[in-house]
Amino acid sequence: GTLLNVSVSDHDRSDSLLLSWDEPEGGAKGYLLALSSLGSGTLLQNGSAGPNTTSFWFHGLTPGTRYEIEVTATLACMDTTSQTITAQTSPSAVHNLSLSSGGSSASLRAAWAHGHGRRDGYGLALWHSDSQSLVRNVSLLPSASAFLFDGLLAGSEYALKVSTLAGSRQASTSIHQWTAPSIPTQLRLSPGSSTSLVASWAGAAGAAWLHLELRNLRTQKVSTTLSARRGLTSYTFQHLQPGTQYWLGLSAMAGSHTLVGPNATAWTYPLSPGNVTLSSAEEQNSLQARWSIPEGQRDSYLVVLQEGEDGVLMRNISVGGDNDHVTFHGLSPGQQYSVQVVAVAGPYRASAHSTAAWTEPRAPSGVSLSSQGSPQSLLASWEEAMGEGYLLALSLAGHPVKNSSLLRGVTSFTYEDLQPGTLYTFEVSTVAGPYTSSPRRVSNWTYPLPPEQLTLSNGGHSTSLQASWRAASSGSTGYTGTLWETKTQVQVRNVTVGNDWTNVTLENLVPGRQYTLEMAAVAGPYRSPVQSATDWTYPLAPAGVTLTNTRRPMGLSALWDRAAGDVDQFHLQLYSKSHAAQRNISVGPNTHNFTFLGLSPGTQYFLKVTVLAGPYRSSSHFATEWTYPLSLANVSVQPGQKPQELHVSWVESGGGRDHLVQLSVAESLSIIRNVSVPRGVTQLDLEGLVPGSRYRVEIISQAGPHRISSQTAIGYTVPLPPRSLSASPVSTARALAVHWETAPGHRDGYLLSVLEEGSSALPRTLEAGKDSTNATVPQLEPGTCYLVGIWAVAGPYRSLPENITSCTVPAAPTNLSLTNPGSSSELYTSWNKPPGRRDHYRLTLYSLSTQSRIQVQTLSADALNCTWTHLEAGSKFAVQVTAVKGSLEASSINTTQWTYPLAPVNLTLSSPAASVLVVSWAVVGRGAEGFMVDIGDAASSAPVVHAVLGANARSHILRSLSPGTRYGVAVRARAGPFHASTPSLTHCTRECDSLLA
Repeated sequence: GTLLNVSVSDHDRSDSLLLSWDEPEGGAKGYLLALSSLGSGTLLQNGSAGPNTTSFWFHGLTPGTRYEIEVTATLACMDTTSQTITAQTSPSAVHNLSLSSGGSSASLRAAWAHGHGRRDGYGLALWHSDSQSLVRNVSLLPSASAFLFDGLLAGSEYALKVSTLAGSRQASTSIHQWTAPSIPTQLRLSPGSSTSLVASWAGAAGAAWLHLELRNLRTQKVSTTLSARRGLTSYTFQHLQPGTQYWLGLSAMAGSHTLVGPNATAWTYPLSPGNVTLSSAEEQNSLQARWSIPEGQRDSYLVVLQEGEDGVLMRNISVGGDNDHVTFHGLSPGQQYSVQVVAVAGPYRASAHSTAAWTEPRAPSGVSLSSQGSPQSLLASWEEAMGEGYLLALSLAGHPVKNSSLLRGVTSFTYEDLQPGTLYTFEVSTVAGPYTSSPRRVSNWTYPLPPEQLTLSNGGHSTSLQASWRAASSGSTGYTGTLWETKTQVQVRNVTVGNDWTNVTLENLVPGRQYTLEMAAVAGPYRSPVQSATDWTYPLAPAGVTLTNTRRPMGLSALWDRAAGDVDQFHLQLYSKSHAAQRNISVGPNTHNFTFLGLSPGTQYFLKVTVLAGPYRSSSHFATEWTYPLSLANVSVQPGQKPQELHVSWVESGGGRDHLVQLSVAESLSIIRNVSVPRGVTQLDLEGLVPGSRYRVEIISQAGPHRISSQTAIGYTVPLPPRSLSASPVSTARALAVHWETAPGHRDGYLLSVLEEGSSALPRTLEAGKDSTNATVPQLEPGTCYLVGIWAVAGPYRSLPENITSCTVPAAPTNLSLTNPGSSSELYTSWNKPPGRRDHYRLTLYSLSTQSRIQVQTLSADALNCTWTHLEAGSKFAVQVTAVKGSLEASSINTTQWTYPLAPVNLTLSSPAASVLVVSWAVVGRGAEGFMVDIGDAASSAPVVHAVLGANARSHILRSLSPGTRYGVAVRARAGPFHASTPSLTHCTRECDSLLA
């Protein structure tokens, strides 16, 4: 039919549709239009249009509804053409759209009323007005009538567009609204200076505008107002009054929203007072502080009085903000003060300091002047007085000696280099700033000097002591002294002499006793320090000194008589002319005998007894006596440098004059030699003895009239080593046979040592009887070399060793195998490693086919296999493996194997007669052990003939075959268990001979 090209539009009307079409070619007599509900097909409206009409309106439709419209054109000759299309009316926009914050700073709630008609759903687009950025895009069901947008920015304007969706059509409505502002936090107001305050806050991004109001709390007047856009976080208020408290209020605004925020108060810094002074007041011990009043306000003044250079706080006085002076009463005399005036405004202060001022001082109290026992110095002291320091003056008989000035804190002063025994006057005054107190006076004497170089000496006398000294240089009127017994502190006598005396003798004293003399010089009321001297009277020598011998225990006893007088101790000196060392013993004053033990036996000793009293000594005459001798100790009999010698040594522990060495054969006890040696000799060599023999030695010692024998010592001469040592392997016993010849002399037996060559282990040892000349060393490692040593043994001694090196027979390899790896020219040999050692393996390959040795290889001692190459194909071989150690060998048993044969070549077939086939071939190399010819029927593959031939066969005639029959023939070369075959050839026997003829 003819195409009408129907189209539809609504021209922004949600209840109407306009149809348009093209007039068909040739025109139309009219048009019929039908509008139905899509899906149900129910006819809702119909209409008609005349010719030359190409559009039609449907009104009164439901918004957002889909319709099916059919347009039918009536053509000439009663023909018609129709076209059906679907169309949809635009949806209605929502009504009563609202967007409210509900007081929230982070959300907006949208609400609306549904428009007339149908819809598929709603589309909500929320935009941030300042940034023009899309914040949220939401699709909702058609039944939705509200939506909450959260997570929004505080104090911001948003635009919302709500679109009603129906198919591809939509109707939109827009609205604007602000979120509630957020209140800034952390509002701080702090002074920037005395005329400015700095305000700062956080969280200012949640308000479009900020309103600030600053008020003077003293006058309650608004000082400054300020409106600032979003983002401002601080502001400085200038030109304010110093020392004044201000109040700051903050409000946040966004659109129609206004929220009252936090407030804060702060003070501006006050100005410090000027021209602060501190001076004396009319009343004693009083000071007055003055200052000038600065600009601005303050709550009060705090006036702080400080004492001393360290500024120790003494008083605090608070006065009104309009005052300009304060007076301090009852202050300490002679003290330095300063004042600090502090202007106080709220928590802030501004201060200024004055210069220092002083109160008048008082003179020190507790003044004293003491000599403290010194002849040339006086110590002046006083109690601390308030002030800067002190003025000191020392005078002698009205004449000044020394003037001094000291700082405060010093309460004493020592005058040096004064005259001994002299009266001095001391004055002290206190100084404080420009003031000086009246002085305080005191007098005292210096001490006299003691006597000098006081000595006390016995002059070699036992009953008197003489004292002497040098007179003091000045200030002495005489000397006084006391003599004491030093030990008992008993006073013996007093001595007083004039100042022209320099010595005195003290008589009738006790011998050997210590005395102490104390003396002092006297001047005025004072005595000089005491000088003391001490000494002993000379002691008396002891009498009746004797020295006697004691044998058990070995020692000497000393006896002596006590002499008159005191004794500190007795000193005993015992010595011998034969010894450099001597014995020195000290005993108490009440001891009159002593026994010396541990002395050298057989030695003559001399004794001297000395009395000690202090540093003085008095000695007796000498007494002498001998100690008993002791037997020699540590007698040792050792072999000499030769087997025929013995070396005898001993230790002379008992002194004596000479020694007699007696030698006897141990078994017979008969003395065979006597040798006399002098004292001091401690060894002896005995020659011409029998090697390897046992001897007995005894030594007799003599000291003075005494003789004593040593303990008997037993010794051996060293035996001679065996001769002609030899060692040879035992072929099958893994052992060595050792042989030797007997040397002259005696022995107890033989000791053999066997050590594996190169080993760090301990050697193996064996023993043999003294008459033995051979030994067998069993259980050795095969194929190993050993160092064999042998010694002749006599007692604990051995002869020089005889050594020899010999090796055991190696062990033969086992489990020898010779295998064919599938080759015609190679064989593989392997074996198990035998125990023990070897130098190498020797492998020998024999050709049994040619009865000759064809290859020999030498392999390392660790080898366990070998491959033989380039062998004759089809041949039989034998292999033997020999372990070699030096000249010793051990061979395995032989084993045999074949190489694979090579297949015959040039196989030819011929049939010279009707029942005969002639087979011939050639061989490569020496051939094979033999050949086998196999014939089968070519048609049925059934075997016909199997012939076994010798190694020299090169052809074979097959008889009694069927004439005119095709046969398959193959020839196999054979070598031991291995075969190699030619390819199978076919050939026909002739027809009957008569036919051929």
